[in-house]
Amino acid sequence: MRILLSGGTGLIGRALCRRWLQEGHELLVWSRRPEQVPQLCGAAVRGVASLEELGDIELHAVINLAGAPIAERHWTRRRKALLWDSRIHLTERLVEWLAGLSRRPPVLISGSAVGWYGDGGERLLHETDTPQSSDFASQLCIAWEESAQRAQELG
Repeated sequence: MRILLSGGTGLIGRALCRRWLQEGHELLVWSRRPEQVPQLCGAAVRGVASLEELGDIELHAVINLAGAPIAERHWTRRRKALLWDSRIHLTERLVEWLAGLSRRPPVLISGSAVGWYGDGGERLLHETDTPQSSDFASQLCIAWEESAQRAQELG
């Protein structure tokens, strides 16, 4: 399979790259620093700075895990803007790009985070629980999920 991965240089993305390379898949990683992709993800992985570089390449799956690290720094106004842009705006851009393809990949997987549930304290949380929209982490995850869900309209 030919897989496009955003967030490929992150913790989960690097592990997926290693696994998928072992399985013989062809990997492309959309990254702000594409020159670092082979070193971080594997020599056979191609880094791309923009989706337009891919042209009308046939993809079998797109995996969206991109986002600035959430726990590295305090959440100042500036940091929150970066977290938002690196998740929501990037996902919107990805969906727009997919809409323009003549051959869309049959699979899009977009990850978000446990922040969807908000601060549940000690209570047990379930997948069916509704999001708590009262804090930034939850608002971020809700918007991220909504931006990815727009891809369903593409078929």
